[in-house]
Amino acid sequence: MNIPSSEQALMHNAQNLAGLTLGDLAKQAGIVIPKDLTRNKGWIGLLLEHVLGASAGSRPEPDFPHLGIELKSLPINEQAKPLETTFVSVAPLTGLVGVNWHNCYVRKKLARVLWVPVISPKDVPISERIVGTPFLWSPNAEEEALLAQDWQELTDMIVLGEVENIHGKHGQVMQLRPKAANNKARTQAFDRNGKPFMTLPRGFYLKINFTQGLLHRYLRIN
Repeated sequence: MNIPSSEQALMHNAQNLAGLTLGDLAKQAGIVIPKDLTRNKGWIGLLLEHVLGASAGSRPEPDFPHLGIELKSLPINEQAKPLETTFVSVAPLTGLVGVNWHNCYVRKKLARVLWVPVISPKDVPISERIVGTPFLWSPNAEEEALLAQDWQELTDMIVLGEVENIHGKHGQVMQLRPKAANNKARTQAFDRNGKPFMTLPRGFYLKINFTQGLLHRYLRIN
């Protein structure tokens, strides 16, 4: 695993993966392919991180810290439509005093993203799924305004003790939903009266309509 020295080097390496299968990448990396992704949901992203030299691991910083670039794999079907929402980060449910859009973790995570689409129809074996054309993205003014608006709406609801009333329909381009390995995981939040209670951890996710728009703009895909 070679850590890329520049944005150009990272992009070059990512472009060289386009057209290869996940089986090709796993073989090169000496990594065993899981039978399915049900219990290995993040496996594709971890494989790409390994092959491209991401060094952040589980630390709270972009995957390529020295470049300030986050890596996001994007499962798509043959028609280039995203198959699922994209996880951004775990949402803090407490300690939000003084946090605003400009200093929040979500904004840092999305400041510069290397998107790697992976053609992943459910009926195609994991080893035969194909890496698509990667692209580098930073939010333009319109995208940032939408993300900031959604983040503010969702964060306000958390602060006001409404976390249990947040559903997928909240947010135009970003949503908040449970993010846990199983339904026994719990984290602290506060109710409307300011009393602490335990609830499922939550995560911020980009909605499909948002990532579909990125594919259309960067790869000229309708």
